[in-house]
Amino acid sequence: MEITTQMIKELRAATNAPMLDCRKALQEANGDFNKAVDWLREKGMATAAKRSDRDASNGVVEMYSHGGGRVGVMVEINCETDFVARSEQFRTLAHEIALQIAASSPKYIKVEEIPAAELEHEAGIARARALEEGKPENVLAKIVDGRVEKYKDEVCLMRQTYIRDETITVEKLVLQNVAAIGENVIIRRFQRWELGESTKE
Repeated sequence: MEITTQMIKELRAATNAPMLDCRKALQEANGDFNKAVDWLREKGMATAAKRSDRDASNGVVEMYSHGGGRVGVMVEINCETDFVARSEQFRTLAHEIALQIAASSPKYIKVEEIPAAELEHEAGIARARALEEGKPENVLAKIVDGRVEKYKDEVCLMRQTYIRDETITVEKLVLQNVAAIGENVIIRRFQRWELGESTKE
């Protein structure tokens, strides 16, 4: 299929990617606009992953209150430069992450933060439930693994489905922003409070 200048311009307008990359993406996708966008996003994310070892010591502490003060969130998000920390795109990302935390109540940022004892406890619950449902012994391990992975998706912020776009996770949202901003972005820590909740773990 012939790749026209108009097609390249439209893809550039939608993705902000350089013209040559847009042409290559359209060629790779055989002129399919959506596939070309995905190709560019994947390329952008590959670039983003290379940036993950760069120091991120600037940033913002975003505070968000929801439901007339019933839920409060404070989250620290870091980037490499003060210039990016003040940018609208970075501030918007920080706000989106705070909204995500308010709506989805994660307990951890990454899977590595979940204590092993907690995962074992969840595996025990999943196993007991599978046995109660009468699942055969030979598929128990697979069922337990699946339910533990689902638990990780629920409690880890980076693995949660992004509330505004169910096709991506929060991790992908961050990587897209890293690719667009051109700097490493790290969600450092967060706290979520809900009115009337117990302070005991």
